Amino acid sequence: MHELAVAESILKTAIQYAEKENASKVSDIYLQIGNLSSVVDDCIQFYWDILSKGTICEQAILHFERIPTRILCEDCGQEFILENELIPCPSCSGLNLKILSGEEFRMESIEIQREVE
Repeated sequence: MHELAVAESILKTAIQYAEKENASKVSDIYLQIGNLSSVVDDCIQFYWDILSKGTICEQAILHFERIPTRILCEDCGQEFILENELIPCPSCSGLNLKILSGEEFRMESIEIQREVE
């Protein structure tokens, strides 16, 4: 259910940006979401479609980019991509692991349209 709050936050940010830029419409929003994030794209889209009705963001297309989970083994220095569940380092079997990416959630960019005067 936290996707509702996430969708509300995206909408609020997009509207603030659009108003600041004197936009007539928000056409596209690009989101980056780490694979370790518990955010579900379809749920965000579902809430977005409801919340954005009647706003400057109505019909804006949400673009989801998934960021792979990159792990660093602090024992041997090996970096690897985590495909599924957490595993020991494939190089040394170490468990001293640090997450380098995959927890992100950010709005990368917003595309707007302005009325031609």
